[in-house]
Amino acid sequence: MRSSHHRSAAVAAVVATALATGLLAGSADAAEADASAEPIRIHDIQGTTRTSPLAGKQVADVAGIVTGVRTYGSRGFWIQDPDADDNAATSEGIFVFTSSAPTVAVGDAVKVSGLVGEYVPGGLKSGNQSVTQISKPTVTVVSSGNALPAATAINEYTVPAEYAPAGDPAAEGSINGLTLDPTRYALDFYESLEGMNVAIGTSRVVGATDPHAELWVTVKGWENNTRRGGTLYGSYESQNTGRLQIQQLAPLAQQPFPVANVGDRLTGTTEGPLDFNQYGGYTLVARTLGTVQSKGLVREKTKPQAQGELAVATYNVENLDPTDPQEKFDALAKAVVENLASPDILALEEIQDDNGAKNDGTVSAEQTLTKFTQAIAAAGGPAYQWRSVSPVNNKDGGEPGGNIRQVFLFNPARVSFTDRAAGDATTATGVTLEQGKAALTHSPGRIDPANAAWNDSRKPLAGEFVFRGRTVIVIANHFGSKGGDESLTSHHQPPARSSEAKRLLQAQAVNGFVKEVLATQKNANVVVLGDINDFEFSATTKALTDGGALFPAITSLPKSERYSYVFQGNSQVLDQILTSPAIKKFTYDSVHINAEFADQNSDHDPQVLRFRP
Repeated sequence: MRSSHHRSAAVAAVVATALATGLLAGSADAAEADASAEPIRIHDIQGTTRTSPLAGKQVADVAGIVTGVRTYGSRGFWIQDPDADDNAATSEGIFVFTSSAPTVAVGDAVKVSGLVGEYVPGGLKSGNQSVTQISKPTVTVVSSGNALPAATAINEYTVPAEYAPAGDPAAEGSINGLTLDPTRYALDFYESLEGMNVAIGTSRVVGATDPHAELWVTVKGWENNTRRGGTLYGSYESQNTGRLQIQQLAPLAQQPFPVANVGDRLTGTTEGPLDFNQYGGYTLVARTLGTVQSKGLVREKTKPQAQGELAVATYNVENLDPTDPQEKFDALAKAVVENLASPDILALEEIQDDNGAKNDGTVSAEQTLTKFTQAIAAAGGPAYQWRSVSPVNNKDGGEPGGNIRQVFLFNPARVSFTDRAAGDATTATGVTLEQGKAALTHSPGRIDPANAAWNDSRKPLAGEFVFRGRTVIVIANHFGSKGGDESLTSHHQPPARSSEAKRLLQAQAVNGFVKEVLATQKNANVVVLGDINDFEFSATTKALTDGGALFPAITSLPKSERYSYVFQGNSQVLDQILTSPAIKKFTYDSVHINAEFADQNSDHDPQVLRFRP
């Protein structure tokens, strides 16, 4: 364990002496520096803030023990000074960027000369924190086979409960210039260990193994647990400080990465350097990896709707197109039948056109939907029919050439679709009064497609259905993504969430349309659903529900079950179903079949609402 005492002020004199003698200058005279001058140490380079006081300077003969070697990706190695100073804010480890495969080995004692710099994973515009490193190095191996510095423990006792300090207003909200307080803030604690040899004990998996060979654990077993073993992201103030990403140093060919689902345990000791990367922030790059203990997580099945209940569901099927393997169609179809109990109306998001990402002007999705509905029927489901509106080529965002859109599937044996002058991609549907009831002027139709809120984004799809003689208006959505938002580990605190501006406008447009329906028929049955790409506590959801027009049905669940997506170890809400005031009684289910599992057919969990219109 590192000392928590303050370091002597002598370090400042050491740095000043080194600067004066040319040890940081990188000149030929550096080798002739005063032999009595103290050498630059790793903690001098790291300093007490997030950026090095020696950034942009040359350093010579920085000593350390190699604690990890990375031969892929950002190639290089980590070194650590085994003789720590007495300041908990200064890290004793650092990454040495070699660009080519390093020639050192773990346990080597080395001296490194090179250029101190701050590398920002993802680039300056990402908002990510930087990694202090030495680049363009000259490396001298002094000895080999040395014992490694003792690993610093990361656990529920060492990680603070408070996430991050507020950013400095004078620095545009950045925390880069603030002195680290590792006993108070989790981000400061992790930063104080950047590049150091760290270890965790048995920890709960809160983010399943992904295709990039990484998973997420929490070192705080009690922190905001979901019912199924995850960690709930329940507010902007609840970032879950115990979360940590786990990767490994060994290439997959040498040591396959373990497969884990949410709720499993990573048992034993996992030890290695603490890195910071673009896709998750602070990451333990394991030199020694624990063993996964399965807790047997199973996929949920919702109960079937009663004869008099209408079941409406939403499911993001993740860029489904005919070029996907039949196995994906079959797995998604099986889920619709067995896990979702064949809902009467199913709103799909991310249905791609008939040749997927091939960018040739194709916008029809007839082949995609034929293949999917046939797979559902083959799995024992109903003979679903569909309604949709094809987009203008490359105007709805998503994968270029893919032309994702929302689609209604419906079971004609249970519910009928009211076709009214089907709209096209640029024609707005409206609301009219038909025999005393609110009706759509175009069904299927798009809501306000010319509104700038929908630029490069999916336009809402509205449809009019009849169930047991009662009209139900359903609006399927896929709001703008969170792309461009800064991560929770951003150097801006709180992080900038720039994508919210578009979703707020989209929510206001949908809310305004629902209010038109309710102004026409106060007791109209309206269901708004889809991939809202935002939390149940967000400004987006508040805008959707403005004036009591809609109610976010997921909030009827216990908090431990409110999630449809897992991102960086946080179980959170992105997919929602909202109801108009006439729908007073319902049952709601977030059906957990994907987001918590390493083996996914989509990255989203579907949602189901059952009610009696």
